[in-house]
Order: sequence, then C-alpha cells, then structure tokens
Amino acid sequence: MVALLVFVLAVVAIPRQALWAHALAGSLLLGVIILAELPAGFVLRRMIVEVPILIFALLLPFFGRGVTTDVLGLTLSIEGLWGAWTILAKATLGVGASIVVSATSTVPDLIRGMGRLRVPRVITAIAGFMVRYLDIVAGEFSRRRVAMASRGYEPRWLWQTGPLAQSAGSLFIRSFERGERVHQAMVARGFNGRIPAYGEEKVAARQWLIGLAVPGAAVVLALLAMPVL
Repeated sequence: MVALLVFVLAVVAIPRQALWAHALAGSLLLGVIILAELPAGFVLRRMIVEVPILIFALLLPFFGRGVTTDVLGLTLSIEGLWGAWTILAKATLGVGASIVVSATSTVPDLIRGMGRLRVPRVITAIAGFMVRYLDIVAGEFSRRRVAMASRGYEPRWLWQTGPLAQSAGSLFIRSFERGERVHQAMVARGFNGRIPAYGEEKVAARQWLIGLAVPGAAVVLALLAMPVL
C-alpha cells in the first residue's frame, strides 16, 4: 500500500510535457503486471472503472479555451488536448497500479495494512464488515432477481425497472437491520471497535527494498522530468 501511494504521487508529479517519463512509468507498471502473471483480460476488465474518467477527458479538447488547432477537420483546444492527455495518462497508470495491488494482496491483508498505517479504526472496521457481508447481500439480490424472473418479470425498458428498484430498496432496509443485529451481538460479546489481528509479522528490510523498487524508479523519473529552475 505504501508502494502504491508513492507510485501514484510520483506519476502525478511528472510534468505533462514529459511524454518519455510517462512512457517509462508505463513500462515499469507493465513489467510489474507481467512479473505478477496477471492475464491481460483480467487487467482490462478491471480497467472499465476508468471509463467515466476517459469520457470526461475526451470531451476536454472540445470545450477547452485558448489557442485551438485543427485535427481531422475538428477544431480542438490545445489546452484541452493537454488536459485530456494528462488525465488519461495519470489515471490509467494509477488505476493499473491499484489493480496490481488488489490482485496480488488478500482483502484481510489490505485491511490489516490500513490499520498498521494508522487509518482511522472506524474506516477499517466498516471496510472489513463490508467485504464480509457483500457476498451475502449480492447473493440475496441475485435470488430475488431469479424469483422475479420466474414470475414473468423481464424488464426491457427503463420505465419497467420499478419493481427491481423497490426490491433493491427493500434489500437495503433488510441489510441495515441485519447489520444492527450483528453489531449488537458483537458488542454483547465484548467488541470494542477493533477487529483482532492474528499472525502479524514484521516487514523485513529486504521486503521494503523490493516493494519500493518500482515506486523509487518512478520518483527518479519524476525528478528527472521536472524542469530546471
């Protein structure tokens, strides 16, 4: 998690005009993906979360101000083009690095790491419970959809999704009530807001060096790319 934070900050610090630095940072990330043996399809499917950011970036050249240029018959803002490139490059590198960390680390390890990094206890507790009960809630919603489909409900248009929205609202209320009961049961058994951690180990210096190798290289790229004052 520390390596991810350092890498993202280094990528953000790279000047937008330093195309070579972005390319080398992308090469570093690609090397880590290959070393982690993550399939290309696996990574690309999870990059879908970046689509809203990409759509926003692609609109910037059309609505940007200042000097314009003609590209394939379209009048585009130069400042908007730079802004789109900056968002695309940095967001893609950041999302890719996050995918590597999430794909190579277990959820309990990530939550324990958040605790060791002094993330507020309430956040780690909420994250832990969310992960534990997300499958239960998703499974119940799936069973509701199967039950509705078996009774002939097959929405094809937006205005036909009313029953599905009502089912989701009912599921939210039931999930909230279940969470209250679980919390009361845990408090009755001595829960004080901290989830006990088992099997924690000290991180060896060698592991720190290996983990920070790529982020350290990204920091060097950012420093080299910065203009000399």
